[in-house]
Amino acid sequence: MAELPPAAHRVQTAAIELRLNVEVRIMPDSTRTAAEAAAACGCKVGQIVKSLIFKGKSSGRPYLLLVSGTNRVNEHTVEHVIGEAILRPDADFVRNETGFAIGGIPPLGHPQHIGTYIDEDLLQYETVWAAAGTPNAVFSVDPEALRVAVSAHTLKVT
Repeated sequence: MAELPPAAHRVQTAAIELRLNVEVRIMPDSTRTAAEAAAACGCKVGQIVKSLIFKGKSSGRPYLLLVSGTNRVNEHTVEHVIGEAILRPDADFVRNETGFAIGGIPPLGHPQHIGTYIDEDLLQYETVWAAAGTPNAVFSVDPEALRVAVSAHTLKVT
């Protein structure tokens, strides 16, 4: 296996620490968008995990939403579950909170705990694919194992 870029290596290490049996792969093509990732991984767009960071409007806290590639987040639905209004933060906030740039944000491996929520639609699949720190690094995982490993709350995002 080729040596992983530092960001992807951090994700692989975090997965091992969480006892997730995954292998980070570097794809020859971009996996930045859900459609690109599905094409590269040979799966349905719904099996792609979009790791989206939101910011609490009053608290300023980051929230991580693990969303099926086919879904768009209904912010009002999510706000009801989280208990505060949420905003789309800028790229600097995302990098500061996660340690990763937009387009490669993984569901794990962040410098500190981030409140995490998983789209219930991801749990219908046997395998899902998530970003692993760079725009072309991914890993496949059982979505329930991922949910447990990152202590995610299940919610309907649409």
